[in-house]
Amino acid sequence: MTIRQLQEPTRLVLTALADTPRHGYAIIQEVLAISDGQSRLSTGTLYTALDRLLQQGLVRIDSEEVVSGRLRRTFALTDQGQDALAREAARLRAAATEAERRLGSFRPRPHGATS
Repeated sequence: MTIRQLQEPTRLVLTALADTPRHGYAIIQEVLAISDGQSRLSTGTLYTALDRLLQQGLVRIDSEEVVSGRLRRTFALTDQGQDALAREAARLRAAATEAERRLGSFRPRPHGATS
């Protein structure tokens, strides 16, 4: 079976939900933390991704409550979502290991040397 690479926003959202259910704003903040401030999800991007992940069965609605007159949904990973994230982590780990192996055998040429 071919392992399909997850797009970065999807991987980050799944990672944000891996340890505990979160509502939208908390997911956005967690993605910032996970990415060391490098990835900022807009609310539109987040909710488009969450709708798709709900349809794919990778996340589920954990709870709903009304806060200040607005519905707040809390999302959680499903077992299928955990499996997808675990496969993606293994894929990334294997790619990083191969890159490190190849870099380990890399010998830079002395400055000014030509082939």
